[in-house]
Amino acid sequence: MKLIIRIMMAFATLTGASLAVAATPLQLSSDVFVERTIEGVDGTKTVVLEKPKMVTPGDSLVFVVKYKNVSATTATNFVVTNPLPPAVAFNGTSDGQEIVSIDGGKNWGFLGDLRVAKEDGATRAAQRSDVTHIKWNLNQPLTAGAEGKLIFRGVVK
Repeated sequence: MKLIIRIMMAFATLTGASLAVAATPLQLSSDVFVERTIEGVDGTKTVVLEKPKMVTPGDSLVFVVKYKNVSATTATNFVVTNPLPPAVAFNGTSDGQEIVSIDGGKNWGFLGDLRVAKEDGATRAAQRSDVTHIKWNLNQPLTAGAEGKLIFRGVVK
């Protein structure tokens, strides 16, 4: 199976199951794009987002999670959690408001506060490549019909 199909399937499957909200229906949708730099005939460079046909190690990916309040009431205090596809290394978010997990979603924190256990029992600072899950705690009220999006980046391993 091609790598991009595995990444897209993992992302689509995991995103749909990753919304927690108390009794207010929110709708999630997700897209993944490859970020490419295109050079024009005049030498100018433009960054574009393309639907991926095939990806290779080192390609930059942009994941967009859209959320919408499809109820008639205001949603408050909802959480969106995204596991990273195993073939993708985390490379940051657009807002910096996320917390992350480096152990499959068991424990959470800001990346700079997390430690990874080494085989010899010592620990080291967690790095972006250690991230397994990303979580946003959205504490802003979301009125009926309102929507937003969350963006995170990854690099194909």
